[in-house]
Amino acid sequence: MLGAAFDIYLAWSDRNVRVHADTTALAALLAAGVPVEPGCQTGGCGSCTLAYVEGDIIHKDTCLSVADRARYFCPCVSRAATRIVLAL
Repeated sequence: MLGAAFDIYLAWSDRNVRVHADTTALAALLAAGVPVEPGCQTGGCGSCTLAYVEGDIIHKDTCLSVADRARYFCPCVSRAATRIVLAL
């Protein structure tokens, strides 16, 4: 188990992607056909970094600065305490 389940709302496409407790946000987005670069999948490279416009992110990456974490998250390792809204 990676954490509690949560939803990612894709605002521009009016779609909801469910992230189950046993999968990563990156895996859920890729399964939904969202084009995201997987990169290292350990939170170290930042290749999968996505901008979010709403949500309470639980950051688990090592690549984003404190300032960047206010707008971006790494779906390969980070989770959410609430629904996340992406401008996608």
